[in-house]
Amino acid sequence: MSIHSNGYQSGFGNEFASEAVPGTLPVGRNSPQRVAHGLYAEQLTGTAFTAPRHANRRSWLYRIRPAAVHGRFAPLSQPAFHNDFGSGPVTPEQLRWNPLPLPEVPTDFVAGLFTMGGNGGPQAGTGVGIHLYAANRDMQGRFFYDADGELLIVPQLGRLHIETELGVLDVEPQEIAVVPRGVRFRVALADGTARGYVCENFGALLRLPDLGPIGSNGLANPRDFLAPQAAFEDVEGEFELIAKLQGHLWRAPIDHSPLDVVGWHGNYAPYRYDLRRFNTIGSISYDHPDPSIFLVLHSPSDTPGTSNMDFVIFPPRILAMRDTFRPPWFHRNVASEFMGLIHGAYDAKADGFVPGGCSLHNCMTGHGPDAATFEKASAADTRTPDYIEDTMAFMFETRAVIRPCAQALEAAHRQQDYPDCWRGLGKRFPG
Repeated sequence: MSIHSNGYQSGFGNEFASEAVPGTLPVGRNSPQRVAHGLYAEQLTGTAFTAPRHANRRSWLYRIRPAAVHGRFAPLSQPAFHNDFGSGPVTPEQLRWNPLPLPEVPTDFVAGLFTMGGNGGPQAGTGVGIHLYAANRDMQGRFFYDADGELLIVPQLGRLHIETELGVLDVEPQEIAVVPRGVRFRVALADGTARGYVCENFGALLRLPDLGPIGSNGLANPRDFLAPQAAFEDVEGEFELIAKLQGHLWRAPIDHSPLDVVGWHGNYAPYRYDLRRFNTIGSISYDHPDPSIFLVLHSPSDTPGTSNMDFVIFPPRILAMRDTFRPPWFHRNVASEFMGLIHGAYDAKADGFVPGGCSLHNCMTGHGPDAATFEKASAADTRTPDYIEDTMAFMFETRAVIRPCAQALEAAHRQQDYPDCWRGLGKRFPG
């Protein structure tokens, strides 16, 4: 059985209200003595109760059964999906991987999660977990929620039909979906197979960045973020509820679908965003701004001006700067960068970085264009604009070192020769 989309509501962090059955939502109060249609009122809270009004996130759900109704939890073993980022040395070497191979046996979205690395953890409430997914079957009779963080899902191959407690998100490559911490969901594969990236955010909720001198318009516009309309199923049977808590997976039997919210109102909800709607800004004279100009969403930290995590994209754009080395320059950062390619080619690499692949350049590790890209850009005629088209790359950037886990370092799809792409950058100084 599949729940179908009933439309979307526009805006980021808005106070929404939606009901799949007329008369579900109470008027003037959140928890009346008797909820309409024999439903139960339940509040889902994603921030501290005392968070300032502008930052407070919660929604009221009016559902067929409370979320507390399920069987006993028992540990679930799934070694490839975890938050064990290790405690040993972290290599400063540049790292890159080919796409995660598609599974050869039936594998759903949760079973297909493969942890690459991360920092911090759910215990401290800071940092991120970075995962890949590869799947070839729908989640059948299984539902999942993550109590450790919100999930930023970045499809690269195949469309996802994400059925959540609050409604449906249909996303395709070059779109993203965000499922808040604790929200139960199920994933169906519209194209039979799917692959992509997941950032598990343990820190403050993702939000739109302030624009500062840019003004009131630009980058990601709030109206382009879409939350679902209420959609529910009233189904009984033998199902499984999977939970992730403190880095470990658990499962419990449940005799009904937990996607039974008939109506809801609030501002704590899943949402989707089309990356192709990003309003790219850049230099029109010389040089070019830092990659923070491509910031879509960020999770703030306790240090002003420094994010727990940034989600940055490199979309189609026009490079018109004169007397400027136009591709991303050679650089070393205090931040650490995990990068993926969703579509097309990336303008800083001539080959080897393909859609579905990823790279990791940690704190102060030198990186930048490969030798072939450097030679081409150094000789380019900058009197003519360069149209970067048919591409979409992204970056998860963190203030803390991203610790690659053992399975990522030992993976067969790791490019062991990646550092060789800079080997042709020899001495050019004549002195």
